Order: sequence, then C-alpha cells, then structure tokens
Amino acid sequence: MNVPVVKFNTKEKNEFHKVLNKRVNKYFKDNQLSKNGNYKMVFKTVFMIALYFVPLFLMLAGSITTFASMLLMWVLMGFGMSGIGLSIMHDANHGSYAKSKKVNNFIGYIINFVGGYHVNWKIQHNVLHHSFTNIHEFDEDLAIGVMRFSPDQPKKSFYKYQAFYAPFFYSVMTIYWCTAKDYIQVLRYHRKDLLHLQGLTIKTALVQLTLLKAGYFLLFLILPLLLIPLPGWQIFIGFLVMHFICGLALALIFQPAHVLEETEFYHADENGSVENNWAIHQFKTTSNFAKNSKLFSWFVGGLNYQIEHHLFPHVCHVHYKDISGIVQQTAKEFEVPYYQHETFYDALKSHFTLLNQLGRGTYKKEELLVASRP
Repeated sequence: MNVPVVKFNTKEKNEFHKVLNKRVNKYFKDNQLSKNGNYKMVFKTVFMIALYFVPLFLMLAGSITTFASMLLMWVLMGFGMSGIGLSIMHDANHGSYAKSKKVNNFIGYIINFVGGYHVNWKIQHNVLHHSFTNIHEFDEDLAIGVMRFSPDQPKKSFYKYQAFYAPFFYSVMTIYWCTAKDYIQVLRYHRKDLLHLQGLTIKTALVQLTLLKAGYFLLFLILPLLLIPLPGWQIFIGFLVMHFICGLALALIFQPAHVLEETEFYHADENGSVENNWAIHQFKTTSNFAKNSKLFSWFVGGLNYQIEHHLFPHVCHVHYKDISGIVQQTAKEFEVPYYQHETFYDALKSHFTLLNQLGRGTYKKEELLVASRP
C-alpha cells in the first residue's frame, strides 16, 4: 500500500486549534445556523447551471446562426463552467453543500458535466491538496511538469520564462483534464492504492471514466458539430474558448491562494514528518485576497477566503465572510500568521512574482529552505 502519509507536529500550539474550533462552533450555535448551504446556495446553483446549459441548448436548438452570437454562447458557458467548478461542485464534493450525503453526491457529480472526473477530484483536492498543502511530493497541485511551483522542485532552463508562459498553460488546464490527465491520474491513484480508498477497482474506474468522457464529448462537442448550422471549425473554436476561460479562471483563483511570496513550502523529513501542526501549517501555506469584493467573492465561491476554507472545508462557503473575523482575531491572539492581499490584483502580482523568482532561481527563501532540509 502506497497511501501517502505526513506526520504533523501534534505538540505545537494545540490549544490554538482547540480555541479556534470552539469559537467557530459557538458562532454557528449562538446564531442557530447550519454549517451547510442555504437559500443563497440554491439560487447560485440554479444561476450557474443555467449559465452553463442554457447557451448550449440554444445552440443545439438552432437558435444561434452567426459566428459572433455562437462565440458569445461559448463565452457565457465558460463563465458558467467556472462558476460551477468554484461555487457549486466544490462545496458539494467537500460535503458542505448540504447535510444530506446524497444531495452532496448528486450536486458534486456535476463535475463530470464540465469535463472532470469526480473520483479524481476528491483524491487530488480533498485528500492530497487539503491534507498536505504545499508539501513537496504530496500536494499534487504543485506537481505540474511544465512549471516550478516550489523551491523543492528541480530547476530547469525553460522555467526561466514560466511567469510569461503560465497563462497559456493555465488556460489549457481543463482541456488537459478532460482528455488525458484523468486517465493518467486514475492509473497513478491505482498504484498508490488511493482508488481502493474510494471503493473502486481500476477496472471499474476506467470503465466509469470512459463512459463519462464519452458522454461529455457527445453532449458538448459532437452534438454541437452535428446540430449547429455553422462550420465545424467555428464550433471547435467556441469549444476551446469555453475551456480557455474556465482553465484560466480556475488557475488564477487557486494558485494565488498558495503559491505566493509570503506562503511557505515544506518537505517532509525521512520519517514523513513536518514541523508544524496541521492548523498552523494551513495558515503558513495559505493566503486570502479581495475579501471586500462582494461580487467577486460570490462568483468564486468564497475561495478568496482560502484560509477559512482550508481550516473548515466542511463549512459551506456562504459562511466564510462571517467567520473570517473570528479566525483572524484568534490567529492574532496566538501569534499565528494570517496572510491576505487587499485586492485580487495584489495576489496575482505576488503569484507571478514568485513564479518569476522560482523560474530564474532568485527566490529569496530558497537557500534557507534547502539548507534546512534533512
């Protein structure tokens, strides 16, 4: 069995995590609130699903007859696809959308309609990323071969320009997911025995994945090519534009939450141990941004409150703003860093600055970090 394991420091500031949990739980109890979603989530679900599917149905029904109007439909679908990924299925696959496991599974399953695979997402995001944030060789969000996201990754000459070519690879991210990555991940997760933990055999996973992919491409590419009264190359461009928008949106929300100048990167020692306890680790590897932008926060599913999300992934994102004050104040009392950027632009600037430093080998913390490795 190759299930990855990291040992966090259970002796470091344990009281902090207990106090924080107690205060957040008290907030929900005192206000008689459920930690799950509410009517706001229902409205957002309807909105995002409509933004994604209504333009498709209009095109398939023959209502769209010009390239410009068709391209607009794909653009809207790109934002709908992003909204579903950030605001809907993300909460559901964390089990925070609703109290009912069946409802969470049903809503979370929609990831298969945006080209992903729900099993892989739960393993990569819930198990590997949330458990082992910014830990080399454990957090798969750092493991992208064409880019260097941490000082523990080997240097390569072409990384020198990664701050410039990053937007391109970000934009094709979901295309890679829906074509090749899911198959690569299924095979890798089988070797690591992670599929078994999801109750799947490799044969079942491959059959399920292939059927879901076939259904996705049938609905979102083959039917449009057959039914939309426009040249195939125009439809294919629209399909790519949808993915470019979604891929770029997802990457530019998730990456500036962890891969920044101020966040830390870790390497487990020979015993699989890291220096912090789990909660402190989340604070040191995570940052918030644009907390005062209500519309932005609404669209990205509260993921600009990334610290709160990592500490309380089973709390629906509609509550993050309300508990962020509790989290920040408790962190201040216990002298735990609470990283945040006032605007989204500031977070993006820090992210691309770090990409440039890592690519060129000028990352200021790198020598210190490498020297401290066992």
